[in-house]
Amino acid sequence: MKKYFIAGILVWAPMSITIWVIAWGLGLLDGVFGSVMHAIIAVFPSQFAADLQHFRELPGVGILIVVSVIMATGLIAISFAGQWWIRMWNKQVNRIPIVRSIYSSVQQVSSTLFSGSGQAFSKALLIRYPHADSWAIAFQTGMPAKEVAAKLGEDYVNVFLPTTPNPTSGFFMIVPRAHTIELKMSVEETLKHIVSMGSVPPISSTGLTAIGSNHHF
Repeated sequence: MKKYFIAGILVWAPMSITIWVIAWGLGLLDGVFGSVMHAIIAVFPSQFAADLQHFRELPGVGILIVVSVIMATGLIAISFAGQWWIRMWNKQVNRIPIVRSIYSSVQQVSSTLFSGSGQAFSKALLIRYPHADSWAIAFQTGMPAKEVAAKLGEDYVNVFLPTTPNPTSGFFMIVPRAHTIELKMSVEETLKHIVSMGSVPPISSTGLTAIGSNHHF
């Protein structure tokens, strides 16, 4: 009975978690559409509000509309006129004191993460954490800011140290490049290794390559 139960869990656990993640994402999109529809319904007269409410309650319509709006926005954004409107929008948003800090930060992070030419999560590294006798897997996210690099005076790198089994949270750290070891495993394999708490070995874990100038630290 124990063998059958474990075999059943191995079949249903990945499927259930995958469905849960997809349902969470679709629910988030539907929630965005619902908020917009509630604002529109509040503006229209009562006879139109009832029809809009029935339209809002149709299953899946919110997800389709949100995805369509995102696709249409991307199509417009890559055009010459769309880029001009985006520049005008950014200029207006950057004039608002508190909003500009949040908006510009999210914009820069999004551009870095979704850009293929960026350094974010470009490679997996081994770093010493939380003390000198233990190692942790982190991702290189870029280089320190000029002021930070000038004050440190050595070659440092920015890393993100994810937690397990939830890799979306973690710590941002600046560590010496000489105190890191580059892993040959891909970022996807590294994430699987972290989420599984080390129980799933990476396929391409054939060795390590030190990117620092000194291994004895």
